[in-house]
Amino acid sequence: MSQSPPRLFDRDTILRRRARAARIAGDTFLLTEAAEAMAERLSAVNRPFGRGVMIDSDVPAVLAPCAGSWTRVELGREEALGLEPQSFDLAVSLLALHAVNDLPGVLTQIWRALKPDGLFVAALFGGATLFELRESLAAAELETTRGVSPRIYPFADVRDLGGLLQRAGFALPVADVERTTVRYREFSSLVRDLRALGETNALTERSPRPLSRETLAAAMAHYMAQHADPDGRLRATFEIVYLTGWAPHESQQQPLKAGSAKARLADALGTTEKPLPRED
Repeated sequence: MSQSPPRLFDRDTILRRRARAARIAGDTFLLTEAAEAMAERLSAVNRPFGRGVMIDSDVPAVLAPCAGSWTRVELGREEALGLEPQSFDLAVSLLALHAVNDLPGVLTQIWRALKPDGLFVAALFGGATLFELRESLAAAELETTRGVSPRIYPFADVRDLGGLLQRAGFALPVADVERTTVRYREFSSLVRDLRALGETNALTERSPRPLSRETLAAAMAHYMAQHADPDGRLRATFEIVYLTGWAPHESQQQPLKAGSAKARLADALGTTEKPLPRED
């Protein structure tokens, strides 16, 4: 019997936070940045896509021309997409998949929903995201309460995400990273932006108690001491990982068999090939 993945994220809370973010309609500049970067990547794919599916968000205007028609699907409490097999040419996710409990399972659902040679592209927050805030909160809690509670999501590393694409069955997987450093005049502006994205703490093991004034003051002091520029502005790092993978198809490039090369690497590099010493 397979073991269920740990429930790191409280999906009910996540859905409420994202619904609140939609009502707030604040400045979601990171979502805009991710959509534009994804549109640029899709423009390099020299082929039309008929049916597209957007996971957990509306279709941004910059991505609308990338498919002939679009379907929006919500990744709900049980993380089930409910998509028919081999029914879409393109699947897109914008800053949503970093907060799911069973990412391998969700990727497999997307893979099954794609037609052969269909494309999946996603943007999600990666490991270095908000490391300044994570460090500051941990240092403050250790100083004031002698313990640390989970407050920032455990974002995945780009190499791990690339491996998950392969595990789910995608061909020609690619994972790359872009980092954005945002400078804030005050800490409250960072909190405001996280609320506008629906990205405030929804971890299952989060503390039910809000930060005390003492801990918050200690966190802000640590942040200012360790992660502020000379002008006093606070730095916040957002690492966005872009994933690309194709549903397998016979027309796609295949790796060559070992030993099938017709030219030596040493010749291509203009160097002399030296055999390794034999072991006794």
